[in-house]
Amino acid sequence: QVQLVESGGGLVQAGDSLRLSCAASGRTLGMYAMGWFRQAPGKERAFVASTTWDGGNIYYADSVKGRFTISRDNAKNTVYLQMNSLKPEDTAVYYCAANRRRMPTTPRQIDYWGQGTQVTVSS
Repeated sequence: QVQLVESGGGLVQAGDSLRLSCAASGRTLGMYAMGWFRQAPGKERAFVASTTWDGGNIYYADSVKGRFTISRDNAKNTVYLQMNSLKPEDTAVYYCAANRRRMPTTPRQIDYWGQGTQVTVSS
C-alpha cells in the first residue's frame, strides 16, 4: 500500500511558476512509475506528465510540453512537478499517481492516487 500526499498548490497569476510535490509513504517510491494528472471543473481527469521509476523515460501532455517538468528524488520518496509560464487554462486540481508496473498515462489504469492539490491561475 502506498499513500501519496500532494502539496504546493495555490493561487498565482498568469506567467508565474509553482512547484508541486508528492510525498509517498508506505512503500519505497523507487518501486513505482509516477505521474501527475489534473482535473478542471466539469472536465475529466487528464494526463499531465509521467516518469519511470528511475526517471529514464518521461512523457508530457502536449499542452504542458516546454513549460512543466516532472522529476523525482527516490531518496526522499518525493516526486515534483515544476510548472512555469502558467496559464489560466492550467487551473485544476492536480493529482499524483503511482503504478507498480505500467507508466501512468491514463487515469483508468492507476494503482494509487493522492488526494489532490488545487492550482488556480488568474489572468
